[in-house]
Amino acid sequence: PSPFTFRKLAGCTLFITGASRGIGKAIALKAAKDGANIVIAAKTAEPHPTLPGTIYTAAAEIEAAGGKALPCIVNVREEQQIIHAVEKAVKTFGGIDILVNNASAISLTGTLETETKKVNLMMDVNVRGTYLTSKTCLPYLRKSRNPHILNLSPPMNLNPMWFKNHCAYTISKYGMSMCVLGMAEEFRGEVAVNALWPKTAIHTAAMDMLGGSGIEKQCRKTDILADAAYCILTKPKSFTGNFIIDEVLLREEGIKDFDVYAIAPG
Repeated sequence: PSPFTFRKLAGCTLFITGASRGIGKAIALKAAKDGANIVIAAKTAEPHPTLPGTIYTAAAEIEAAGGKALPCIVNVREEQQIIHAVEKAVKTFGGIDILVNNASAISLTGTLETETKKVNLMMDVNVRGTYLTSKTCLPYLRKSRNPHILNLSPPMNLNPMWFKNHCAYTISKYGMSMCVLGMAEEFRGEVAVNALWPKTAIHTAAMDMLGGSGIEKQCRKTDILADAAYCILTKPKSFTGNFIIDEVLLREEGIKDFDVYAIAPG
């Protein structure tokens, strides 16, 4: 049977940062179809001038897909907001089973072009935000039957080509990957900690802003990451410390048709 036949995440509580749109929301909707509880920990409460969706519109979509939603205003730069949302999640759903560290800031700029405030934003959101959210959720994750932390971050490749055009961004995303490296070992046998990264560009509102018009033709849909995340989060907690590329995992799971994920056919 297909890995998606059984409602494996029914009744599980997922705490997803940056789940009001894009990849975070796609992962939320995939879990919602199983009847999961989703904590939407994101900062967009009022409609954004250029980006679609708020925590409340995402909550409505999650409920419509068959899940339960708890929208929480969380800027992961603010530790108190993280703590408050985690406490609210535990009070509402009785615990936390899965943490998805998806919230990220991006500036694909060279060293001289990257303003200090952008450097601070990327380090605060990507590294510190991931670290603090993990730290806050871990006491509750340890009580779950099959707990997972999943960071949306790349395999660590020290080839200089990944650094030369956007050094600050790469450092910040590798910081998330180092959280996987360290926490997977620290909590081995208790909590699974893995990283997921796309093989191709993924079409999101952020990608439109970065790439400009027509960029979507080079992208895949967020569904590919949602499907890959679902495969990871339904594995036993012994599956830990892995740096996973979406397509590689899905091929191993028996998926052969990747055209369904393309924005532009072919």
